Amino acid sequence: MNLPLRARITAWYFAVLVVAFALFAWISDLGFRHSIETTVNDASRANLESVQRILVRVAPKGMEEVKEELNELGGVWADAALLEVSDADGIMLFQSERFKKPYRTLPPVSKSEITFLTNNLDHLQHRIAMRAAEINGHTFRIRVAVPTEPFDQALDRFRLILQETLPFLVVLASLAGYWLSGRALAPVNAIIETARGVGVQNLSSRLAVPPANDELRGLSETLNAMLARIEASVKRLTQFTADASHDLRTPVALIRTSAELALRRPRTDDEYRETLSRILATSEETTHLIENLLTLARADAGATELHFRDIDLVPHLEKIAEEACILAAGKGIQVTSELAAGPVLVSADPAAIERLLLIVIENAVKYTPSGGKIEVRFSNGAGNARIEIRDSGIGISDKDLPHIFERFYRADQARSRETGGSGLGLAIARWIVDLHGGLIEAQSTLGNGSLIRITLPVVANR
Repeated sequence: MNLPLRARITAWYFAVLVVAFALFAWISDLGFRHSIETTVNDASRANLESVQRILVRVAPKGMEEVKEELNELGGVWADAALLEVSDADGIMLFQSERFKKPYRTLPPVSKSEITFLTNNLDHLQHRIAMRAAEINGHTFRIRVAVPTEPFDQALDRFRLILQETLPFLVVLASLAGYWLSGRALAPVNAIIETARGVGVQNLSSRLAVPPANDELRGLSETLNAMLARIEASVKRLTQFTADASHDLRTPVALIRTSAELALRRPRTDDEYRETLSRILATSEETTHLIENLLTLARADAGATELHFRDIDLVPHLEKIAEEACILAAGKGIQVTSELAAGPVLVSADPAAIERLLLIVIENAVKYTPSGGKIEVRFSNGAGNARIEIRDSGIGISDKDLPHIFERFYRADQARSRETGGSGLGLAIARWIVDLHGGLIEAQSTLGNGSLIRITLPVVANR
């Protein structure tokens, strides 16, 4: 059944109440009956002991005296208690009238201990106490009965009260439970209504947090935290889409414009060759941008598979240092390297590590003016491999430094137009480092170059 939560809570509450009240009625009935049994047993025992004391007093005087005392006692008790006394030969010394009409035949009295039984005497239920007593050389078999009818009537009245009141109390308590569950769930309904109103256009909306430090407060705070994460993700996605569209629009427009201009009138072979070269260069830049976009998209989707294995970092750093020299040669930049002796083993994807290092080197070359200097240093200690790439370039301002690893972030728009680039390289670098369980950080002073430090855990420390 797809019942609302409020109805399900009330149904469970009703079921628990039914079980609880039924258990209460059963225990109460059991206790009442036990109390009645204890009371009538005590009354029967007391009466039997009274008879026994009379027999002890009058038995020495003879059986006639015994009969006379018992007749007198029977008259005093009347129907409040019944009495039967016989001697060892079964001769009845006294017998109340109702003892002559038992519903079931009474067992013989043979034990000296008091025993109890319940039987109907002349259609009325009695509790009977029996005992055989040795008094003054005579054996007396004594039966004393106490009527249980008043107690049974009280028990019946108690059961009737339970039957009439408990269903009413269950229904009343269930209605109260339904009302209370509604009040308890009111904050949940408020949360639902607020959450329904949250959409892409108003992700900044937040749920009201109840003042009480309870589960609803925890739920509201958790949902608010989730909304904050969703808002941040949507903002990043929106910004990513806008930046990607902007960065792709420019090269596509350039390719189209170059082709249109070349087709407007006949041109020489050199002019066609120049136009095609410009289109080719723009296409290569666009291809590189698209590859970076796809890399980050696969990273966000968790679809990128890296193949980790234990590798020695030193040969890869040597290779990157050589490529740095080649890249820097065209601008007259001096590249020096200071590498620790190998092997230094890390668990890594070789292609990803080389891409990481190449991104940082390309950035250093791109933003270092002609005649500058780039230093590549590698050290191993304290369970970590540390790679430092320092340049003497234009540096990064304090305002821009915290954002350089964000996607599409460009520290200086004018500088970006001169040097090119999409602002995705360092974002990819940080993603690679994160996947390897490392750390990448930057230090820079505007006009005095930059330092990129990469720290990776070595295998021996894992």
